[in-house]
Amino acid sequence: MTTSEPNQETVSTDSLSSESAIVDAQVEKATAVTYAEEIETVIASMAVDQKVMVGQNEAGGHLWKFKYGSVEVFVQLTGETENDTLTVWAFVLQLPVKNEAQLMRKLLEMNWLSTLEAHFAIVDDRVAVVSTRKIGEISAGEMSRTITIVATIADDNDDVLQAEFGQ
Repeated sequence: MTTSEPNQETVSTDSLSSESAIVDAQVEKATAVTYAEEIETVIASMAVDQKVMVGQNEAGGHLWKFKYGSVEVFVQLTGETENDTLTVWAFVLQLPVKNEAQLMRKLLEMNWLSTLEAHFAIVDDRVAVVSTRKIGEISAGEMSRTITIVATIADDNDDVLQAEFGQ
């Protein structure tokens, strides 16, 4: 009596794992959200009147402007590579002001104590709250935090600074 063994095909686990990796990469690429889309999601949740102005340049950069509380917040993304930057700013006070030396001291003290990753700066004769980050390896949560910190600090301080130092 002869026994015949069934024809068993062997499948290499190496080929399965590399095929799986290729499929995973394709799915990830297809479902990947761009930095611009992440920023738009954050802004949509924060914009007071749901009105957002958006601009885009030929180099792939984006600029958004939206109202948060009593301030206008600007968000600039220079591109989508890891060397590009995310910059968020909001103006809180027009210069010149009364007691400018006292204002500068107050802003420097606030930079130390209460601005987290943001800081006060002077831009075109205006005091602004600013934060800049390279986007390489930045998470959606970090982008959201950067935008939220700038918007909140600006909104919390604009009326107080204008009342104390404005002309």
